[in-house]
Amino acid sequence: MSTNMIIWTVIIAVIVLCFLFYIGTFNGFVKLKNAIDEALSTMDVYLEKRHDLIPNLVETVKGYAAHEAGTFEKVTEARQAAIDSTTTRDKVAAENQLTSTLKSLFAVSEAYPDLKANQNFLDLQKQLQKVEEDIVNSRKYYNGYVKRYNTLLEQFPSSIVGKMSRLKRKDMFEVAADTDRENVKVEF
Repeated sequence: MSTNMIIWTVIIAVIVLCFLFYIGTFNGFVKLKNAIDEALSTMDVYLEKRHDLIPNLVETVKGYAAHEAGTFEKVTEARQAAIDSTTTRDKVAAENQLTSTLKSLFAVSEAYPDLKANQNFLDLQKQLQKVEEDIVNSRKYYNGYVKRYNTLLEQFPSSIVGKMSRLKRKDMFEVAADTDRENVKVEF
């Protein structure tokens, strides 16, 4: 075998290996992107459940605390903003705002002992508490995949494939402020 033939064989082998590396790494990005989309979709289901519970909670509290109209309006507006959000970044901001307004709704309800004893209100609280737990778990699931995706995107040599494919970092679903890191209080 001539030296020329060996050189060409090595060059072709390197090209094939680079091509296989690119395909394998790109497919890894695709799998993670699909997992992120699935995780976000799962979280959307739980967020929708929360959005559906809020009008019932507001109406129940309204019956006992009619003069708290400002609080009810804020909760309703925050809920609508969360429903209308389209990007992950907007969704995170809107959901954080909704969590804050829910805290104010429950703070109002604490001033009304009859409300705290209302069976409908207690049932709604339990449902909301379960949904909040599901949201926390789905955020962890989503953020776990985003972390893996972003890490792969930044690590060498997979970062080369990411740049060649023009892939962008994904946003984590994070809580905005330290006060929002506390769970919505739904037990009295």
